[in-house]
Formats: sequence, structure tokens, C-alpha cells
Amino acid sequence: MPTPEYVIGLREKIGTDLLWMPGASAYILRDGANGPQVLLVRRSDNGRWTPITGVCDPGEEPDITAQREALEEALVEITVDRLLAVTALRPIAYDNGDRCQYLDHAFRCSWVSGEARVGDEESSDVRWFDVDDLPPLLPRFEKQLAMALADDAPVLFGATNRQR
Repeated sequence: MPTPEYVIGLREKIGTDLLWMPGASAYILRDGANGPQVLLVRRSDNGRWTPITGVCDPGEEPDITAQREALEEALVEITVDRLLAVTALRPIAYDNGDRCQYLDHAFRCSWVSGEARVGDEESSDVRWFDVDDLPPLLPRFEKQLAMALADDAPVLFGATNRQR
């Protein structure tokens, strides 16, 4: 996964020290022939299937991050419907020694347009899955997807409430 320029600049100052990073996960849903479908990507770095995920650019609202990452990673346009969860993930260490901890904002999203396909080097595959026929997912992703499918209550947050 390419490292954003601002992170490279920070790393020049702090080395491999722990870096707090806000991010977003997008559970993108659409209606399929057999019921709801979710868009997942196979990560290039570890081969796992996940929702679209990414790090917020400086000053970027997390819901906008979800929309930007969906376009970059899977070439699809989405709307952000609601916030599902805000979670401080466990600190991780990368092979180069860099340490990060992510504050993940998980969103339920709806597909608007675009043929889903690999958009960048972060993913090796992009597919729509029927929600009753999913590949193995980490427990956090399973729980958040269940929330996305179960709860229709609207949530007001950030830039999504402003006119665009």
C-alpha cells in the first residue's frame, strides 16, 4: 500500500514511533439477484478479503475518505448512508519497523455507479459477494457487516450532512 506523502514527512521526524492514524472502512451494499451483496477487495499485502479501507488525508472527513477510497480502490461511486462504529484498533508494526494505530470509522454505504474492478496496487481482486456466501472475514469485519445489514436508523455526521 503506498504511503501518503504527509506520513513520509512525519516519519522523517519521528522515525518508527507509534503514529495515530484516522481511517475509514466502507461496507458498500447493493441489491443482487439473490438479495443484498457487499463489495470486498482482496488485499495485495496479505491476501485477505476486506471492505474498502483507507487512511484519511489531513483535514478530510472520514465519510469523504470512504467515498475517495471506493473510487481509488474499486472504481465505484458510493453514497455514505450512516456511521456504524468508531473503533481504536490495536497498534501494529510493519516489516520496516513503522508502528501505527488506526482509529477506524466504519460506514454503511450504497453503490451508485461504476463497474467494480481493481483500481490500484492495494488490491489484487475486487468482487461483489452475496451476503450469505462470503469469503472468510476477520471477526471485526463480520460484526460490522452484520450491523450494516441490520440497522436502518439514520445517523448524522460530518460532511455528509452538508450540501455538496
